[in-house]
Amino acid sequence: MSKQRTTVLAVANQKGGVAKTTSVASIGAALAELGQKVLLVDLDPQACLTFSLGIDPEDLELSVHQVLTKGLDPTEVILATEDGVDLLPATIELARAEADLLTRTGREHVVRGVIEDLDEKGAGYDWVLLDCPPSLGVLTVAALTAADGVLIPLQCETLSHRGVGQLLDTVHDVRRFTNKGLAVWGVLPTLYDGRTTHSRTVLETISQTYDLDVVEPPIPKTIKFAEAPAAGRSILSTSRSSKGAKAYRDVAANLVERSRRPKRTKRA
Repeated sequence: MSKQRTTVLAVANQKGGVAKTTSVASIGAALAELGQKVLLVDLDPQACLTFSLGIDPEDLELSVHQVLTKGLDPTEVILATEDGVDLLPATIELARAEADLLTRTGREHVVRGVIEDLDEKGAGYDWVLLDCPPSLGVLTVAALTAADGVLIPLQCETLSHRGVGQLLDTVHDVRRFTNKGLAVWGVLPTLYDGRTTHSRTVLETISQTYDLDVVEPPIPKTIKFAEAPAAGRSILSTSRSSKGAKAYRDVAANLVERSRRPKRTKRA
């Protein structure tokens, strides 16, 4: 009996402060609410995703670092969270992974290998969301190599899209060399202030300049997002009926719809 395969989505932007980690946690929780089995993978040495889901990285002996660099079984490291998603956590040790992997043959495929390993063990995830580090180094390239699609969170401010061109250049290289089927699912507008024409203008500019889809709806700017990580939960738990939580639920539903489109190219 064939099972619908896992959808792997990399969430990437090498610019910090664009609500990338918030988006991963919130979309993950929203997908779980829709009955999907979800794994979040923290690939950022700052471990913000791990912390924001109520886990102190300093208390962890094992993390994604050992999985990627030492070949540790990922099922020994994955943690269940109160938001209904599983987490492959990070610690500051991950900062060494770039150097550890740099000289390794096939380093671009280490994340894909972990996901394939989980599939073979029957983990049965519907979604794997990869929280990429704010750089275009080895870990981001490995995430893009493993992914079906990439989602680019983008702060709706004038200078926020500097660097999107560089990320798209990296995507182009990944398509050429390691993952022909990688698709850009679009830009997710974050920290959006609907009261200003400025936010909308930035959005229109980015979609025209780079010919990218805009994933709707925009995520509004709200203090509720700052409160959620302190509670160790996503905004879907801490402020269920807020505009931000509703927006992420709508985004998650749209991503599920997007995942059902035929794949553009079969992955190698």
